[in-house]
Amino acid sequence: MDRTSDRTAQDGPPHLEVSAVSLSAAVLPLLAAGSSSASAAPSPSPTPSAPTVPSLREAHESATNAAGWVEENWSTWLAIGLRVLLILVIAVVLRAVVRRAITKLIERMNRRGGASGGTALSGLLVNAERRRQRSEAIGSVLRSVASFLILGTAALMVLGTFQINLAPLLASAGVAGVAIGFGARNLVTDFLSGVFMILEDQYGVGDSIDAGVASGEVIEVGLRVTKLRGVDGEIWYVRNGEVKRIGNLSQGWSTAGVDVTVRSDEDLDKVKETLTAVGERMSKEEPWNEMLWGPIEILGLDSVLLDSMVVRVSAKTMPGKSLTVERELRWRIKRAFDAAGIAIVGGATVPLEGAPAAADPTAGVAAPSAYASTVSPQSIAASPIPPPSTSK
Repeated sequence: MDRTSDRTAQDGPPHLEVSAVSLSAAVLPLLAAGSSSASAAPSPSPTPSAPTVPSLREAHESATNAAGWVEENWSTWLAIGLRVLLILVIAVVLRAVVRRAITKLIERMNRRGGASGGTALSGLLVNAERRRQRSEAIGSVLRSVASFLILGTAALMVLGTFQINLAPLLASAGVAGVAIGFGARNLVTDFLSGVFMILEDQYGVGDSIDAGVASGEVIEVGLRVTKLRGVDGEIWYVRNGEVKRIGNLSQGWSTAGVDVTVRSDEDLDKVKETLTAVGERMSKEEPWNEMLWGPIEILGLDSVLLDSMVVRVSAKTMPGKSLTVERELRWRIKRAFDAAGIAIVGGATVPLEGAPAAADPTAGVAAPSAYASTVSPQSIAASPIPPPSTSK
């Protein structure tokens, strides 16, 4: 048994080696023949490969990698989210606080302006409705500017939190701002002029103003355009940037001035007494007692000529009522002078009583001559005879 097993153990490997060599010797010619036939025959078209389905192990590895990446970066995400949330909360709270502070400031200024104007004169200068409109306009402008600054700064801080380079953005915004400023400089000028007009309370709705390019009653005040209604009913749209000077005829008071021209031989005391009576009577009657903010004053002689003299009468009136008072005052002065026998001089010079009449200006003018016309027979007969013509 031992010898048989030993022989078998010794003979096994040689038999396996021979069989392997014989197998390789038999397979190699076949592979060579197959390769030669494959090179001679056309290769078949490749068949589409079926989609590879990831195995359970690969899916598990992908999920493990994703969970590891999230676990590594969740703190960074959380920090960025909390920072953005904090910036937005601070911006919203700061905007609400600033807007409320601006509203309170405007209301306090409005109350202070109403308390300081305790007299009837100051109350008529700027009424409550106009003060309210001006306060609302100023508050709206300030609130808009504050909101733009706060929200713009918050937006830039949020972009910086996401590690976005703000230098190109700011450079582009600067270039765009310069281009827009050059292209819309008139619009910017109109807007800034309108803001300062409202802040300084140069005029308001209902005022009669002279803006240089147009005059009339203000019916609308905007940050870019002021709308006026002229005397004839036309509407003027005046750009605020084009207004170089403004004459407000509705602030303070107006002055009604009347020049009364009488003859130089009139009794000045009688003229003054008549004018004083007219002024006192007009000051006591309605509605002139409300339009007149002071007594009608006789200022004295404004000019003295050879045949006439001018007496100046003036009165302080309600804003915008000077023309009305002047017309009524002229009406009353004319009737009072007619009743007192005082002649009013106007236009052509009135000759004095008893003075010699002026000579006729045509008395020293000679009759027209017949020689004045070049075609009259007298002119033709008196003209020299032309010399005979020497041309043949």
